[in-house]
Amino acid sequence: MFEKVFQLEKNGTNVRKELIAGLTTFMTMAYILTIHPKILSDAGMNEQALFTTTALSACIATLIMAFWAKLPFALAPGLGLNAFFVYTVVLKMGYSWQTALTAVFIEGIIFILLTTFNLREAIIKSIPLSLKHAISAGIGLFIAFIGFTYAKLIVADESTLVTLGNMSDPSVWIGLTGILLISALLIFKIKGAIIIGILVSALIGIPLGITNPPESIPLSLPPSIKPVLLKFEFKHLISLDMLIVLFTFLFIDMFDTVGTLVGVSSKANMLDKNGNVPRAKQALFSDAIGTTVGACLGTSTVTTYVESAAGVAVGGKTGLTSFFVAIMFAFALLLSPVFLNIPREAAAPALVMVGLFMMSPVKKINLEDYAEAIPAFLTIIIMPLTMSISEGIVFGMLSYVILKILTGKWREVSLIMYILSVFFVLKFLI
Repeated sequence: MFEKVFQLEKNGTNVRKELIAGLTTFMTMAYILTIHPKILSDAGMNEQALFTTTALSACIATLIMAFWAKLPFALAPGLGLNAFFVYTVVLKMGYSWQTALTAVFIEGIIFILLTTFNLREAIIKSIPLSLKHAISAGIGLFIAFIGFTYAKLIVADESTLVTLGNMSDPSVWIGLTGILLISALLIFKIKGAIIIGILVSALIGIPLGITNPPESIPLSLPPSIKPVLLKFEFKHLISLDMLIVLFTFLFIDMFDTVGTLVGVSSKANMLDKNGNVPRAKQALFSDAIGTTVGACLGTSTVTTYVESAAGVAVGGKTGLTSFFVAIMFAFALLLSPVFLNIPREAAAPALVMVGLFMMSPVKKINLEDYAEAIPAFLTIIIMPLTMSISEGIVFGMLSYVILKILTGKWREVSLIMYILSVFFVLKFLI
């Protein structure tokens, strides 16, 4: 059956290779089962229901990727997008999490339409490459900052806004130990370094009174998703603020997905002679449908994970790899006591490391060209300092357009960028 569906022999692989690849990919991204519910719970959502929703949405979206696109890519709710959901839309802008969830649902539908009519290419090409790289780096700093606050290594201060935490606090040492452990595992190229670091940090937290271990055998039925299922609220959606929110969700998801598809396909030597990803449209549909279904289940944007590269690196070449990842997410549903009893302090090191991974595109920014470098820098620095991804994007894009006009290079700016800039200026004026 697998041979017929996935054409394993034609692709130079077999069931054993695909199984190992699937296990490897799952191990590198299983941290999301711990981190995602904790981040979204900061918006007032039910953490236990979020665990089930996280695993279920990852399973469904990855199955669509497996059987429709037939590519070795896994999907789950995305880091960065969930931070924007919580810390910008809900906590900063003051919208309810139900409204934010509705925005994600609409974003998914828009993504489906853009993919259907092949409009995504026009939008992607309109954004300068330097800003694309800067957005990834800025989100990386933002996520790392959240990780440091989870570990209480960085705390609020009346005089300096933020300062170093109390170094005698056990939370700090759990966080630092986790960071060092994951770092060492990454240096030695150990698969599943992040999830291993989380679990070891959680174990260290038991004698320190930070971790509450499960009282019984961890296998159990998953918590109900009723507290977050179909909790939509449409009354605040018609506003300029929400238009920018929708654009930011769509923008980040689109570049996350396209960047991952191209990067991982290149690593697997899957690109065609023109450098295109095979069955890219089906892959984008998988992402868009995953986001729409995920919003219905009660989670922020579902996206394609760059960790898929880990499975590809050990031989994954077809959708069978994704199928095995989906099966593992389904099995994880039975382990909710394990994942839900992992404290924030143990999850913090993973956020710091993911922040590092997302910083890598900064190397591709031309810092000698100030018309490119200054907007990129503003994008990167404003995100963590304002606790807002969208503010970073707004300042980066506006400064890019203004500098190009002032230096007589206005023809280098796309029409879409000019239109977006008008919306951004109106946001500050209204």
